[in-house]
Amino acid sequence: MAPALSTNTSATAAVGEGRAPDTAVRIDHVHKSYGRADGERPVLDDITLDVRPGEFVCLLGASGCGKSTLLNLVAGLDRPTSGAIEVPGGRPALMFQEHALFPWLTAGRNIELALRLRGVPRAERRAEAERLLQLVRLGGSYGKRVHELSGGMRQRVALARALAQDSRVLLMDEPFAALDAITRDVLHHELTRIWSETSLSVLFVTHNVREAVRLGQRVVLLSSRPGRVVREWTVDIPQPRRIEDAAVADLSVEITEELRREIRRHGRD
Repeated sequence: MAPALSTNTSATAAVGEGRAPDTAVRIDHVHKSYGRADGERPVLDDITLDVRPGEFVCLLGASGCGKSTLLNLVAGLDRPTSGAIEVPGGRPALMFQEHALFPWLTAGRNIELALRLRGVPRAERRAEAERLLQLVRLGGSYGKRVHELSGGMRQRVALARALAQDSRVLLMDEPFAALDAITRDVLHHELTRIWSETSLSVLFVTHNVREAVRLGQRVVLLSSRPGRVVREWTVDIPQPRRIEDAAVADLSVEITEELRREIRRHGRD
């Protein structure tokens, strides 16, 4: 089957004139393999998953299960071997584990670069960059260089730059994995605040079970390679949550046991 990825135009046409899409991301029977001399190596196998508008979904799984590969497919950085991916609202924004800021630019100029690529007029970029820095609680940091920022501040700038793309879908690939526990907890709180204020649809990749339960409305567990959807959990714990909350801990234990079973099963294959 030929790979398919809907463009912004075709996806919008499929939604219909004047009618909002009922999904922010649609992943339909997606397979992904990479060729090797001894044959194809499957990474993802028959992934079907929808993300609703305004929903926060966490993708969870052991290292190497294909989580980042799936995120890259949704971002349009790669194409599925078969199956289809639709993002009706247009190209999503993507935030990586590393901040990927340009060190020779200030925090504000890094954000302005995304605004320029979006087509925002030059006269409006400074004010919009300042607004986004305020949104991520970095007001007054427009002129700071990357080396003047802490790890957590750099990730806030990276988040502001992703938001500057004005997409309705935000893809996040383990963006807090390299941070210390306290900074990570602060950014969890800030991300949920921004999500609630902006109504973004978020697809968040992590291998940290408690992080997934702390953030997500839904947690989707992928099997070890090739990645398949093993199970989903709806997280009915009201926000704001804390990572040490009893309800978060209890659900984390249940998901961790399922993850361990999957890792053990893969080890016997």
